[in-house]
Amino acid sequence: MHRRGVGAGAIAKKKLAEAKYKERGTVLAEDQLAQMSKQLDMFKTNLEEFASKHKQEIRKNPEFRVQFQDMCATIGVDPLASGKGFWSEMLGVGDFYYELGVQIIEVCLALKHRNGGLITLEELHQQVLKGRGKFAQDVSQDDLIRAIKKLKALGTGFGIIPVGGTYLIQSVPAELNMDHTVVLQLAEKNGYVTVSEIKASLKWETERARQVLEHLLKEGLAWLDLQAPGEAHYWLPALFTDLYSQEISAEEAREAFP
Repeated sequence: MHRRGVGAGAIAKKKLAEAKYKERGTVLAEDQLAQMSKQLDMFKTNLEEFASKHKQEIRKNPEFRVQFQDMCATIGVDPLASGKGFWSEMLGVGDFYYELGVQIIEVCLALKHRNGGLITLEELHQQVLKGRGKFAQDVSQDDLIRAIKKLKALGTGFGIIPVGGTYLIQSVPAELNMDHTVVLQLAEKNGYVTVSEIKASLKWETERARQVLEHLLKEGLAWLDLQAPGEAHYWLPALFTDLYSQEISAEEAREAFP
């Protein structure tokens, strides 16, 4: 027996049903999009009202400022995106982070002769607070990171390198790849590394270790100690806290500018 073929009417009916489902799906998707857009607009309105009501606390309290920034990020709002507009006029955050960026540059330039352009986030935070004075608006490490990211976007040579539980801030346009970053992380414990330590910990060949260390020396990010017992030590001044026993004043920071 031959199976009867599917008739043209059945095919047409099936295509019509598919078209209706597709049309219905499009309508539902548009309705959902419109509803989400309405909810987003309402959220932004509420966020603006919240900012207006709590603007003094946002400006003065670093922890509150972090929470507010996180709230903004959930709906794609960046209060730092422009120096003009609602957020800048309402909160003054544009000016705040611009001034903070200038202070970060001042400190990094003033300390460059000691650390070669690398500084821990903790040390940078300490020096920035010292330069601002006790009556200035408080600044958190989160504020520093946000300001540095804005500096980085301007192509100023600034970068953030994760090291252990903290960060190293790079303020010079040195080319650092993953190998250099791993060696910096290895040096965190003692403030220095040796070729033997790199070979043992990272399972690298001698030439690879030497190339990385030579690059750090060339960029001024490491110091070579040939008097060390055993073999040469490559010190990372940004991690060698004893180098910062001499405090830098706000006047020294300002004198770093030409």
